[in-house]
Amino acid sequence: MMSDSSKPDVVTTRWWWVRHAPVRNDGGNIYGQSDLACDTSDTYVFNAVAKVLPRKAVWYSSNLMRTHQTAEAIWEAGYPRPASMTWEADLAEQNLGRWQGMNRAQFIASRPVGASWFADINEPAPGGESFMDLYNRTRRTVERINGEAAGQDVIAVAHGGTIKAAIGLALDGQVERALSFDIDNVSITRLDYFASPERSVWRLPMVNQQPWIADDAHAEMHQLAGPEVKKLA
Repeated sequence: MMSDSSKPDVVTTRWWWVRHAPVRNDGGNIYGQSDLACDTSDTYVFNAVAKVLPRKAVWYSSNLMRTHQTAEAIWEAGYPRPASMTWEADLAEQNLGRWQGMNRAQFIASRPVGASWFADINEPAPGGESFMDLYNRTRRTVERINGEAAGQDVIAVAHGGTIKAAIGLALDGQVERALSFDIDNVSITRLDYFASPERSVWRLPMVNQQPWIADDAHAEMHQLAGPEVKKLA
């Protein structure tokens, strides 16, 4: 039986993940799924990102306002406003339960030296989620969208934890290794999904790209969050 030559052998779906802009009003505390606003005042950064992202993409975001504000800033910087952007609650940051509102520096100081996240990937926050919970909901959403938007560019405005979870999926489920990557505010992470009748694979063309990085004036897009937080005196 002859194959249908009109259908491509491999369908490539390109994910362009954008982390939200910096949160300045957290008081130095862990915020997780707290619905805080972000600072989109650095127009230089958004102009650079707007030039890099592909046109004619389908847009997704989490349900938290900081991702919506970040998308709005990209559109205001010259990216053609899409007809719609779908909000996905499963792309929200990890629910850190009762850790939310705790002083970040004190919390990090209480964890094992060299820890790359708030806790072991299987340890749930009290009253919240583990990183594996975040990974599993991110994975099922990405897999669903891979079917819905097959062959398209997907721009997903999300969170540091969510994007690390997506990297874990692209690393063939090596979730803990994904925590080794930095994901700075407003950075772009590109993950390409290649699907064919025989097999499907991921490629990681770029992680944590910052089109503005040549100018030190915009260094505040890197906010201390993990083990690099200085211990209190």
